[in-house]
Amino acid sequence: MNPDPSVLGAMITPAVLISACGALILSTSVRLGRVVDRVRALSDRFEELSMKDAGEVALLADRLELTFTQLDWLTSRARHLQRAMTTFYLALGLFVATTVTLGFVGLTGRAGKAFQWIPVVFGMVGAALLFVGTILLAFEATLALRSVHSEMDFLWKLGLHHAPDPLRQRIASRGFFRSRNR
Repeated sequence: MNPDPSVLGAMITPAVLISACGALILSTSVRLGRVVDRVRALSDRFEELSMKDAGEVALLADRLELTFTQLDWLTSRARHLQRAMTTFYLALGLFVATTVTLGFVGLTGRAGKAFQWIPVVFGMVGAALLFVGTILLAFEATLALRSVHSEMDFLWKLGLHHAPDPLRQRIASRGFFRSRNR
């Protein structure tokens, strides 16, 4: 019983996809860890701010609103990342199953021809899950960008609040703050 060289050569493709899944799992794990760290920091900040009076901190209501909104977005980001990791792990398992079934079909020769559809199905479902996971990462990246934009908008507002009048007038004359102060 000689292994079918075309089937054994096809085992390289799942190996590449297994490597891609590993890279995506690693980067998604790092992103999830950063989200968790950010949630912890913002939770502490929110608790500290909620115990202050409006006269003690400039733009206290805006700070509380920003912090609460950030926590909401971070919750959504964590959910997207968790779902993406789940799909990547499932895809990884399916690509391993594809490799095993390709090996089985290749080693069994003519007897394994009836089972050639199995690795194709495993590979296609794994690729679909990989695609779904990347879509979830795109949604998460959009939320991350929205979060950064809201922080930058608040920092511009805080800058305007604390900037001396001559600086505000000089920058306003350039039209720099006009698009940010809506």
